[in-house]
Amino acid sequence: MNNQEKRIPEEIAPEVLELASRYYANHTQSYSPSELVAAGKEVDIPAEFIEQAIRDVQARHRQQQEKQQRLAHLRQRLLIIGAGVVTALAVWIGWTYNSIQSSSSRVEAAWAQVENQLQRRADLIPNLVNVTQAYAKQEKELVFLLERSRQAYLQADTPNEKAAATVQINQAIDRFRNYATANPQLKSSQLFINLQYELSGTENRLAVERMRYNQAVQAYNQKIQSFPNSVVANTFGFEKQEYFQATNTDVPKVFKE
Repeated sequence: MNNQEKRIPEEIAPEVLELASRYYANHTQSYSPSELVAAGKEVDIPAEFIEQAIRDVQARHRQQQEKQQRLAHLRQRLLIIGAGVVTALAVWIGWTYNSIQSSSSRVEAAWAQVENQLQRRADLIPNLVNVTQAYAKQEKELVFLLERSRQAYLQADTPNEKAAATVQINQAIDRFRNYATANPQLKSSQLFINLQYELSGTENRLAVERMRYNQAVQAYNQKIQSFPNSVVANTFGFEKQEYFQATNTDVPKVFKE
């Protein structure tokens, strides 16, 4: 069976006819050089001018096609470069986010260690109260100050609130120590001596953990405030963390019962 006898599937027949019509239209709407020369003779245009015009027009069309091809290649390269930039930017944003999140997690972990020591210190308050009541039942003001400082810490939630409550605990413990110094019987008791060791150990551990926390906060704050990390930090809502500064101030006035 030759090519003319082959059957054309029905689903491609419309496409074949459409393409054949386009070819025929292009053929009927085109002219050969000899036809153009003949048409030029009808209006008294010499053949060499027709041939020159054909060459010029064809050259101009080739230039236009080459220009369009160059533009198409340029657009393609720009798209590839743009896609590469977007990909690189996405990778950098992801890496920066993970780095900042890691620093934030280290701050949280360091604060948890600080809280452990703060809680340990607050848990010593009942022992101080017991010692005070055992050796100085009349010191209701000191007992009230100790109990109030511990309650303030237990009610604190945020680092700033805990820092403020820690100041009250510091004040209460200092007040207790001052009282113990002026009370030889209390000062020489084994209970007081044991508590002194526990307080000193806790305060030393607290100082170390507070230093580690502040170092973690410093590294985190520097990371989110430096450009271009600050762009990612602001976009995802990372906020500056405050240092933990627990310093003693004057003992506030406590009303006696």
